[in-house]
Amino acid sequence: MDDVLIRSLTPHVLGILVRRGADFAAAEDAVQDALVEAVRVWPADPPRDPKGWLVMVAWRKFLDATRSDVARRRREGLLDEERAADPTPAVDDTLQLYFLCAHSSLSPSSAVALTLRAVGGLTTRQIAQAYLVPEATMAQRISRAKRTVSGVRFDQPGDVATVLRVLYLVFNEGYSGDVDLAAEAIRLTRQLAAAVDHPEVAGLLALMLLHHARRAARTAPDGSLVPLAEQDRGRWDTESIAEGVVILQRALARDRLGEFQAQAAIAALHADALTAEETDWVQIVEWYDELERLTDSPVVRLNRAVAVGEADGPHAGLAALAALDDSLPRHAAVAAYLHERDGDVATAARLYAEAALKAPNLAEREHLTRQAARLNVRRG
Repeated sequence: MDDVLIRSLTPHVLGILVRRGADFAAAEDAVQDALVEAVRVWPADPPRDPKGWLVMVAWRKFLDATRSDVARRRREGLLDEERAADPTPAVDDTLQLYFLCAHSSLSPSSAVALTLRAVGGLTTRQIAQAYLVPEATMAQRISRAKRTVSGVRFDQPGDVATVLRVLYLVFNEGYSGDVDLAAEAIRLTRQLAAAVDHPEVAGLLALMLLHHARRAARTAPDGSLVPLAEQDRGRWDTESIAEGVVILQRALARDRLGEFQAQAAIAALHADALTAEETDWVQIVEWYDELERLTDSPVVRLNRAVAVGEADGPHAGLAALAALDDSLPRHAAVAAYLHERDGDVATAARLYAEAALKAPNLAEREHLTRQAARLNVRRG
């Protein structure tokens, strides 16, 4: 397949879909799916009209995605109507769909990606950002997962761990992204917690409640981000915090620690502090140590560097950061914050500007740009 030809045709195909009435994001996702299909089909059976082939396949992908989204919204709408008309709990098959997509024939990462795309309603780009991989890589992964399960009978549901991972990623996208799915993720996790007696299910529910409790304070009236240390804690939802803490304490008492319980413990320590200055950063570092042991995640180590900087001073935080790959998402933002606390305003301003260029969303980009501008003004 001629990559140059593909690259030259892509914008034309995208433009045709938009002119036919597809919104840009959905059109872009459909074109990516069509390109993945081209990679698979063209080497053995090249089309006579590549542009026409791509338009046809992309348009079909767009229609399939639209029908799926409409069906999902209709199902959710009918569920809301049933709840309003009848106090008797209605049967909701959404959670069951999560289990079915976590099929045993798929790897856990592919099962999560497929579920987020097919049931969660996230775009390929949003899923790629959650996985910290290029969009093209994620498009190929989802396409392979679809091919793997095509024709497979879904009579062997996936495991709880995979479903938890999906719910966690859906919540994160709803909490900080462009699609509001946080409340739906909490609802489904409550259902799972009622059906499955497992401390990690409880840990995830506690984590969601503790994070969601801060949601109203995360943005200013103009939509700009408000860092945790600057949030108006009077706007935090104390009922959700109390519920999350109780659920977490019961889970921890079972002495079967998992990553969601450890994350919830960190969130609980933040929620427990009446002011940012009262935050128990020493305990938070200890919980990050546990979380690192459980996950071996570079993102966890990045967050731990921030906590170390708060507990032991910016020099210690920068030393912890030095051991990490500087290509990690938000690495530059963390480095900027620690350098600013260390008094190196020039380096901090440069790093904030660098981090802004790599920000995954507009709100974060604007926040980092303002931080850079603030320090540049300070430098005079």
